[in-house]
Amino acid sequence: MNDRVRITLTEPGIAEVCLTRGDKLNALDFEMFDALAGAIDRLRDEPGLRVVLLHGEGRGFCAGLDMQRMSRIGAGEPGGVRDLRPRTHGAMNSAQYIAGGWRTLPVPVIAAVHGMAFGGGLQVALGADLRLIDAETKMSVMEVKWGLVPDMAGIVLMRGLLRDDVARELTFSGRIVQGDEAVRLGLATRVCTDPLAEARALAAELAQRSPDALRAAKRLLNQAARGDSDAVLFQAESDEQVALMGAPNQTEAVRANLERRPPEFKV
Repeated sequence: MNDRVRITLTEPGIAEVCLTRGDKLNALDFEMFDALAGAIDRLRDEPGLRVVLLHGEGRGFCAGLDMQRMSRIGAGEPGGVRDLRPRTHGAMNSAQYIAGGWRTLPVPVIAAVHGMAFGGGLQVALGADLRLIDAETKMSVMEVKWGLVPDMAGIVLMRGLLRDDVARELTFSGRIVQGDEAVRLGLATRVCTDPLAEARALAAELAQRSPDALRAAKRLLNQAARGDSDAVLFQAESDEQVALMGAPNQTEAVRANLERRPPEFKV
């Protein structure tokens, strides 16, 4: 995309999105915001896409907002922030989109998180469907340290992942959690010895599942996370299942299992 984000397409249908500002702990400056938004836009229409893997170069996933921007805000100088009020991506603004936008992609998104995910960096990770970390990965809703609140879709994302009192405690305190505690609280999915290697293995496994079923499952889970009524979800389940049953990729899944061979799906 630019010198902030690199997209690598691999077979079958896996896109790796790598934050490449490792010398600055992949901190979020305006260029990083624009690059991540551009990556989401590009992947939305990527032919044959099945899974997205999100990770960062260097010593950490993302340390949050760039310190130079923080210093401008602290000095009251112009240029430290953009106007957050306009809605640029549906219900979201441009900052919210680089976190919440991963949920709008039609395929599963896996984040391999190492080192740290602080503030805005944590919110980007929370936008993934799954987050793999190692025992030393540090995570923090750190905005309160800077006199701010989570504003990159963090409140919406935490609502679906954390108990209400846990989200409040982490947001009010900004305390750092890691490893097993992060998993127990809901910030991470599981602890791995090597998050990137295990995320790649998981991506390869998911890429062998029916792409139609994965996309349908994500649509249903997104509806559930939005809090749609039971009646709407019951109907949505039935509608998605009817569309899948007997379709080419579903019958191929059945044949491949019965014949004990790898499936050959079409996207």
